[in-house]
Amino acid sequence: MSIIQNKKAFHEYFIEDKYEAGLMLEGWEVKAIRAGRAQLKEAYVTAKEGALFLFGAHISPLISASTHIHPDPVRTRKLLLHKAEIEKIILKVQRAGYTVMPLDMHYKAGRVKLTIGLAKGKKLHDKRATEKEKDSKREAAQAMKKVRR
Repeated sequence: MSIIQNKKAFHEYFIEDKYEAGLMLEGWEVKAIRAGRAQLKEAYVTAKEGALFLFGAHISPLISASTHIHPDPVRTRKLLLHKAEIEKIILKVQRAGYTVMPLDMHYKAGRVKLTIGLAKGKKLHDKRATEKEKDSKREAAQAMKKVRR
């Protein structure tokens, strides 16, 4: 079940490969995510010391958060992946010029997971072509709907 999607990533990048990663979260963050208070719009993933970290993801704390914790909405969160996957991702980023983007936050077996994707940037003409393709698909679907009636 999807919680949030990063629609900007699909508009700005070609997504080549996808991975599912766990997130190291604090209790208040999980509660806030379940309440739908997370945002991935300006988030990105970087590699440090052989691990992947999520930067810029905004999780707004709930008003009912504990009084002895001072939540940081945009703190850096570690991504949990197998070592071989991390090495493969880091290698592609360094050698092939890929960017790692967070695509989707969802639940899997009661846990919050993050789908990340290896992406290449789109040029302006690629974005226009994508928009034209979406429009033509939408028009075709509407025409088929009218024909069925």
